[in-house]
Amino acid sequence: MSMQSARIHISGIVQGVGFRPFVYNLATRLGLRGWVRNTSAGVDIEVDGEHDVLVAFIHAVRSEAPALSHIEELTSSFGGAHGFRSFEIIHSESLDSAFQPISPDVAVCDDCLRELFDPSDRRYHYPFINCTNCGPRFTIIKDIPYDRPQTTMAPFAMCQDCEREYTDPSNRRFHAQPVACPSCGPRVWLERQGTQRAAEADAIQQTRQLLAQGQIVAIKGLGGFHLACDATRAGPVAELRARKLRVDKPFALMMPDLETIERHCFVSRTERELLVSSARPIVLLRRKMESNIAEQVAPHQDWLGVMLPYTPLHYLLLEGADDFPQALVMTSGNLSEEPIATDNEEARQGLSSLADVFLMHDRDIHVRCDDSVVRVLEKEIYPLRRSRGYAPFPVKLPWEAPPLLAAGPELKNTFCITNRNYAFLSHHIGDLENYETLRSLEQGVEHFERLFRVRPEAIAYDLHPNYLATRYALERAARENLPAFGIQHHHAHIAACMAEHGLDGSQPVIGLSFDGTGYGEDGAIWGGEFLVADYRSYQRPFHLAYFPLPGGDASIRKPARTALALLWSLGLGWEGSLPPVVEFQEEERQLLRAQLEKRINTPMTSSLGRLFDAAAALAGVRQAVNYEGQAAIEFEALADPDEAGIYSFELEQDQVNVGSGIASLLGDVRAGIPASKISARFHNGLAEMIQTTIRKMNRDTGIRRVALSGGVWQNLTLIGRTLSLLRADGFTVYLHRQVPTNDGGLALGQAIIAASRLRG
Repeated sequence: MSMQSARIHISGIVQGVGFRPFVYNLATRLGLRGWVRNTSAGVDIEVDGEHDVLVAFIHAVRSEAPALSHIEELTSSFGGAHGFRSFEIIHSESLDSAFQPISPDVAVCDDCLRELFDPSDRRYHYPFINCTNCGPRFTIIKDIPYDRPQTTMAPFAMCQDCEREYTDPSNRRFHAQPVACPSCGPRVWLERQGTQRAAEADAIQQTRQLLAQGQIVAIKGLGGFHLACDATRAGPVAELRARKLRVDKPFALMMPDLETIERHCFVSRTERELLVSSARPIVLLRRKMESNIAEQVAPHQDWLGVMLPYTPLHYLLLEGADDFPQALVMTSGNLSEEPIATDNEEARQGLSSLADVFLMHDRDIHVRCDDSVVRVLEKEIYPLRRSRGYAPFPVKLPWEAPPLLAAGPELKNTFCITNRNYAFLSHHIGDLENYETLRSLEQGVEHFERLFRVRPEAIAYDLHPNYLATRYALERAARENLPAFGIQHHHAHIAACMAEHGLDGSQPVIGLSFDGTGYGEDGAIWGGEFLVADYRSYQRPFHLAYFPLPGGDASIRKPARTALALLWSLGLGWEGSLPPVVEFQEEERQLLRAQLEKRINTPMTSSLGRLFDAAAALAGVRQAVNYEGQAAIEFEALADPDEAGIYSFELEQDQVNVGSGIASLLGDVRAGIPASKISARFHNGLAEMIQTTIRKMNRDTGIRRVALSGGVWQNLTLIGRTLSLLRADGFTVYLHRQVPTNDGGLALGQAIIAASRLRG
C-alpha cells in the first residue's frame, strides 16, 4: 500500500499529563514516522504511514489517551507522505493568541510511591518524586506551552541520570517537566527563628518528632503553607486556634491512609473514591462516636473535613510509626482571612507568630492554591471549595463566549475568564476583606489572562457598590475603556448552575437562589429568592418577606439581634425567658428597639440565611457567631431525622410570610421542646413552603426545570427534603456538581450573563 501522511491537532487537557510521550510510544509501536509537539493551542502531530495504520493510530490516540488527559477536540487531515525517517518529539511552539486548558496539580501516583519507599531506588525518601502521571502542574506553570523553562523548575538543571530518564521513550519520566532527584532537584530543610536546624531526611524526621511532641509546624506544600499539629491532642489544637485567631471554624485533617480514616469516620463508596482520586480534596465525612480526634478540631459538629496525603513530602511525614499522631490538623498557613502564604520569606514574616518551626523547600510556588473541599450528595460530588486538584479545569459553555472577565463576589471569591466556549473559574482567592487578598485577586487575574491568552472585551461585577471586587472591576473597566456589566447576585447564582449543566439559556428555569447576603436591585439585602431566569434576564415573582437587619454586619455576627428584629417586625413580644432576649441587658434591648423603630442603619432583608440565624438563636443554639453560617450549621446538625412535624409558612401575594411558622417555633421553645425537634420542624416547614411555591410558579409559567443555587443549599437536611418533594412532583432539578453552590461559583454565572448580553 502507498504511504500517506496524517496531520492531527488535539485540544483539551493534553499538556502536563504525559501526552507527547504517549503519542511517541504509540507511533513507535505502530511503526509510524513523524513528530509530535506542544503548542500554545494544544498538541500537533504529523505522521507518515499506510492509511489503515494511520486510521488505527488516530483511533488509539482517542481510546488509549493518558488517564489524566481530557481530549476536547481532535481534528485530522490526510495528504501525501513527507518521507520522515523516524518519530520524534520536537520543540514546542508558542502561537500568538492561542491557548489551551491547563492540568490541575495531581496527587503522587502509586508507581512513585513505591519508589519513594524502596531503599534500593535512587529517589528513596526524596520528597519531590514525580513522573508524567503525577506531581505539580498548575501551581508551577508560568506560561504555555508547558515546558520546564516555563515553570518554577527552571532553576534546577537536570543531572545526567534525570536527563537520561527524561529523554528515554520507555521511561515513565519521559518528558516529565518537574522531574528531579536528590542530586539536582529541590530540597527541604527545617528552620527555627530563621536559622536552619536540619536538612533533607533529618529535617523530615525532626519535624515528625516535633509534631509528636505537640508543636505547631508550618509546612510548605504544593500550593502554599499549611499549619500542622497533632489532631488527637486538645492542647496543640487549642493553641493553634488561639494563634490563628480562629475561634470555632473547623480545621482540616490529613490522615495517612483509608484504614485510619475509617477508624474515625463513616466512609461511603463515593466518599472513598473522592478521597483517593488524583485531586485529593478535603472530603466532609461524618465522625464516629469512638474517634479520638480532639473536639476542638470541629467544635459543635459531627462532620470532619479529611484528606489523604497528596505529595511525597506528606507521605514521608505521615509514614507509619507507633509514636506518631494518627491524624494531623492541616490548615491553611495564614492569619485568619489573609491569603495562604506561598513564599519562604513571606512565611517567615507572616507565620512566625503562628508556628514553632518551619519545614521549608526551595521550589517556588507560582500560584497559591488552597485545598479543595467537597462533600457527597446523592452519591455524587458536591463542591464546597474548588481549588487545588480541580482548578483551572474549565467549565464547557453551551456556546462560544466573547473574551471577558468576571470579578466574582466579596466572600469566597473566585474570578472567571472566558475564551471561546471555555469558562476558566479560578482557584479559591478567599474573602476580599483586606488589601492582601485583593492583591491575590489581581495577581491571579493577570496570570489567567496571560495563561489563557485573554484580553477582556468586557468586565462583569456584582451590584454591591462596596465590594472590593466590584471596585476593582469598575476601576479597570474605566482605565481600559471596557464595557462593564453589573450582575445581580442571585441571578448569577442561578446562571452558574445552568451553565455547568450546559443549558443554552433558550428556555428559562425556576431558580431557587437562597443565601445569606446579596445586593438586591431595590437596595435591600436579598437571599430568599424565587426567580424565573435565563441568561439575559430574570423575574422575581416570589421572595421571603422582608424583615429588618439592625446594624447590618452587626446582626450577621450576632444572630440574637436578627432574632429580636424578626420578632419585632412580626409583632411578637420579647419575652424575658427567650434565649436571644436574655443575651442582652435591658439597656441594650431598649437601644435595639429604638434603632428598629427609627430605622437607624437598619437595612431590610429577604435572606433565608438570616432567617436560619434567627431560628437558631430562638431555639437557643447560638446567639453569636465567629464564622459565616455557624449558627445555621449547628442548628442543622441538631435536626431529628425522624421528626415529621412542620412549621407552616404562608405564601401571600409575592411574598413568603414566616409569621405563623415563627410563632409555632416560639410556642415550642416556651414549651421546652428539644432543639432537635424544633430544627427538624423548621427544615420540614421550609421544604413544604418551597414545594408550594414551586407548584404555584409552575401553574403560572409551565416551567418544570428547577435550579438550586446559593450557600443555603449546603444544608444537606434542607436540600434532601426539598429534592424528595420536588421530584415527587415530577420536576427536573439541577444541582451544582462542578462549581460550588456558594459564592465560590458565582463568577461563572456573572461571566455567562455578561457573555449573553454581549452576544445581544
